Amino acid sequence: MGVVGDRIGPVRSRDRFLHGETFDSTEGDVRSPILSSWERCRLLGLSPDRSDLPFTQDFDADGPLVRAAAPVLDRLQSIFAGSRMNICLADGHGVVLERRFGDKALPRHLAPIQTVPGFVFAEQVAGTNGIGLTLAERGLVQVYGAEHFAERSQSSACTAIPVRDQLSGHIEGVLCLGYPYTDADPALVPLVRRAAEAVERRLMEQSSARERGLLQAYLEAGFRAAANGTEPRDGSPLAMAELLQSELDQSDRSLLKERATELMSSARRAATEVPLSRGRSVTLVSRPVTSSSGVEGIVIEALIPEDTERHAPAPAHAHADAAPRPPAPAPGMVRGLVLVGEPEVGRYAVAARRRLELLAEAGNRIGTTLDVDRTAWELAETAVPRLADFVTIDMPEAVLRGEESPNPTAEMRRTVVHGIREDCPFYPVGSQVTLHPTTPHMRCMTTGQPVLEPDLKAALGWIAQDPAHAELLLAHNVHSLITVPLLSRGVLLGIACFYRSQDPAPYGDDDRALARELAARAALCIDNARRYTREHTLALSLQHSLLPRGLPEQGAVEVAHRYLPAETGVGGDWFDVIPLSGTRVALLVGDVVGHGLHAAATMGRLRTAARNFAELELAPDELLTHLDNLMVRLDREEGGDLPGAASTGIVGATCLYAIYDPTSRQCTLARAGHPPPALVLPDGSVSLLDLPAGPPLGLGGLPFESAEITLPVHSQLVLYTDGLIEDRHRDIDTALEQLHRALSHPDRAPEDTCRAVLDAVAPEHPGDDIALLVARTNALPADRIAAWDLDADPALVGRVRAAAMEQLDRWGLEESSFATELLLSELVTNAVRYGSAPIRVRLILDRTLICEVHDASNSAPRMRHAASTDEGGRGLFLVAQLAQAWGTRYTTGGKVIWAECALDAA
Repeated sequence: MGVVGDRIGPVRSRDRFLHGETFDSTEGDVRSPILSSWERCRLLGLSPDRSDLPFTQDFDADGPLVRAAAPVLDRLQSIFAGSRMNICLADGHGVVLERRFGDKALPRHLAPIQTVPGFVFAEQVAGTNGIGLTLAERGLVQVYGAEHFAERSQSSACTAIPVRDQLSGHIEGVLCLGYPYTDADPALVPLVRRAAEAVERRLMEQSSARERGLLQAYLEAGFRAAANGTEPRDGSPLAMAELLQSELDQSDRSLLKERATELMSSARRAATEVPLSRGRSVTLVSRPVTSSSGVEGIVIEALIPEDTERHAPAPAHAHADAAPRPPAPAPGMVRGLVLVGEPEVGRYAVAARRRLELLAEAGNRIGTTLDVDRTAWELAETAVPRLADFVTIDMPEAVLRGEESPNPTAEMRRTVVHGIREDCPFYPVGSQVTLHPTTPHMRCMTTGQPVLEPDLKAALGWIAQDPAHAELLLAHNVHSLITVPLLSRGVLLGIACFYRSQDPAPYGDDDRALARELAARAALCIDNARRYTREHTLALSLQHSLLPRGLPEQGAVEVAHRYLPAETGVGGDWFDVIPLSGTRVALLVGDVVGHGLHAAATMGRLRTAARNFAELELAPDELLTHLDNLMVRLDREEGGDLPGAASTGIVGATCLYAIYDPTSRQCTLARAGHPPPALVLPDGSVSLLDLPAGPPLGLGGLPFESAEITLPVHSQLVLYTDGLIEDRHRDIDTALEQLHRALSHPDRAPEDTCRAVLDAVAPEHPGDDIALLVARTNALPADRIAAWDLDADPALVGRVRAAAMEQLDRWGLEESSFATELLLSELVTNAVRYGSAPIRVRLILDRTLICEVHDASNSAPRMRHAASTDEGGRGLFLVAQLAQAWGTRYTTGGKVIWAECALDAA
């Protein structure tokens, strides 16, 4: 802001603007409505030095608006008596109808343009000013000093407000207070609001007076008919209306009033039969009526059979519209008044009801899913054709991903194009939308308010965005536009644009209010969908990050896997493949109860725990027992056992754990409430393994059982979660049958099996996650295994060591013989010295050379740091240095100490 001489306002910004600087360079110094108006003035080619304005004598100096405003203008003149206040009343086109002055001598010192009615102050000809900007912004505005476009107004300020018809919402005129900027007072805003409301009330009273005149003319016509003997006085239409009103149910009265309003809005003679409750019906008829002052209206009457007079449905009270009736009712019929009024009033009532119906329908149609794109489409489908002929919706790419956009105006993308036909040349869906500062779209986003462009041919800012494109739209009769921001919780989610083409009438303020209400409802649903999308994406990312990113190298099984998230939300399904000692492998599939981030996080904790327990070489039933205890602890940590604490819903999980040994082809399995795995034998037979079910994890204290089976080579073990076979639209037996058919191809590779199972069995719209793990078994050849049994005799250690060296020579591993000999010496000596018979030594040639020593003792060796004076205690330390991995696992008959050596170890 700045002051130069007697000028106030954004003087420097205005000067820079007039010298050609861009819209954005002054954006921080000038209010958005003023900037938009300046830009429109520049597009119109207006000159700030222009001092003349169009003048017309063709205006109604004694019309309804002037008559309604006269007492209000008198009161304002009295309030500002002696001041330099210029009180102005203009019509809806910006033509000044009347002026009043606080100081009656003031007009002698002002130019005719500021004193004489008839000058046009519309923005298109006068530039930025109070009257023109009020008509453009369609609301109260204040303009100060240099905010005016014209040089002649630089020392002035003004406060202006539209005057509306309360029935239609149309702007009938503008009330404007002009004054020197030094007289600015915040109290002017509430004062001018009250003054405009007073003028609007008086306009409404004029309408009511016309309505009373029509009713009087109708009643007089009825009395004349009674005086002529064509109708008894006690059966007058007004008396019948009161009788029927008392007899009619509320629902019937509402329906009758609704149909009468529609009939009146047609403004012609007509008749219609209205079915009511309990099998009754009423005939409505309409006829013209003219008041003594010449006002033309419509009368709506109800005709009822005379013998059901006391029980027939009664019309609503006489109010605003009328139904035509014959000079006298037909024999056996009585009539009652329903409505009297002007057709235009009926049209407003019908339009208001339809707007309410559309809003009610929007509540049911918008937001049926938690999908951003679909919700935007639902807004467009609701608005077409009842509010708009075409709807476009643009949203930032970040919103479509479920995020908030840091700069929504720079990354708009066309999301929806919907209309009464498909040939209208709007930018297509998916295209990037670049918005210029002059467009109503940008004004809408920067102000956060709807923008109405009633005549697109005159909307220079809209045309300047893309003149060729605008010309194409105008050629398709697109003539009126409302742009509305999609705002929710202060976040701009996009803009919705409503276009009209078929209805010749331009959009009005009621349409803008309706569009804003629809957009507000849709924005809330879009924001909910966006937040859900963000949470779903985060949960899915977390889920994928917690699942195996790749399969470990192992030769026991060939493995393929699939993970398919649910449409309704990410769950807690997981799978894992864990290499174990002795060439064995563990296969794991589990499912945490629930969905969302919490279920995914719980799944990650369970999977990590399961891997750690597997590293301890626990048997399947023991591992499930440890996981069960963990789930119980998790429940307690989440507050499930604390009085008054809110539980997060963790109630358990299911799990299936299997260990396969390729040296013996033995598979040991246990499950905790999980679906049993499917086994596909090499001959193509398919079966579900009969395993003890076990309780779900998290119940605590219940035992688990393991089962052991021998698998033929190249059998396929198929592990899955219940999302694969459970679907509310399908019987589970049907799903299992589909699974059997999909698996009955033993020659398929695991990858092909995964694909076939999902294609044939997975629900089309999964309501739960699906984890699938297919493992085809291999067997280690017998010639790659060497074993020796010996007694607990230290003298036999050397014999075993020599036999092992011979075996290494046969395998061509002479370079590994030195390290292997030291390992075996330490392990076998420890078993003989500290273990129990029988003792068994085994060498396995796989990706590494594995040395195993089994004994019947359950005592586990441990590595310790030997002091320099100790004579022993360094054996396991030596083993750890020579082997790339070593450990202990327990069996039903004792324990196994194992060590792995790289094949190139020397």
